[in-house]
Amino acid sequence: MAQLNQIASIFSGWEKAMIRSCLDGCMGYFLTDDEQNPSAAQIVVGDFCFFAGVPKAALAAKAASPIIALQNAEWEQILQSVWGNRVTKATRYAIRKEPDVFSPERLNGYIDVLDEGYQLEFIEEEQYHSLLEEDWSRDLCSQFPSYEEYRQKGLGVVVTYKGKAVSGASSYCVYSGGLEIEIDTNPEYRRKGLATACGAGLILECLKRGLYPSWDAHDLRSVALAEKLGYHMDYPYTVYIKNDFFL
Repeated sequence: MAQLNQIASIFSGWEKAMIRSCLDGCMGYFLTDDEQNPSAAQIVVGDFCFFAGVPKAALAAKAASPIIALQNAEWEQILQSVWGNRVTKATRYAIRKEPDVFSPERLNGYIDVLDEGYQLEFIEEEQYHSLLEEDWSRDLCSQFPSYEEYRQKGLGVVVTYKGKAVSGASSYCVYSGGLEIEIDTNPEYRRKGLATACGAGLILECLKRGLYPSWDAHDLRSVALAEKLGYHMDYPYTVYIKNDFFL
């Protein structure tokens, strides 16, 4: 607990759901430059790792996930010196955390206009296993190593067509009082409003349960979807992606 408090101090002021997920003891793990008196730390959750504190090349070399976020420009310089052309610079978009911006009427409207044959359902055990079997949907549940853990900690919905999930919104990570939304759609079923309906359904369920549905956008299309659902973009930020992640 003492070390976790030190890690929390190192990451103080960096408001990311995945960072909080680790600090709350819900998911992920951390690495430090010194077990007894850390001045730098890496938090690892799923495909993401976050570096904060005094920049250290030895710690940067241990980047444990393919998507690397950094506290400041000094960390960027260290990471570039260590990883060189093995990483590619990219931009993500932070979305504001505003608990009172959602309109249940508007969100329900996105669900009500689903075409005939499409149905919104919660992710339960059968869906959990089937989602893990396909490339397009794996990230909806992949951070939960068993259905029992997903049932206890996670939350998600899918749109089904002819009994098969074709789009979904689920918790990529969870933290005390909230979750971070992951949305994916089978490429054959895109541009039908399914991602919007799934996002709306998950947000509505979060509101019912007193959870905050955090959102972090990987591109401008994700920003547009977030804004359609009621969110507002906060700021762009830089990440580095390991090149072998694209393979």
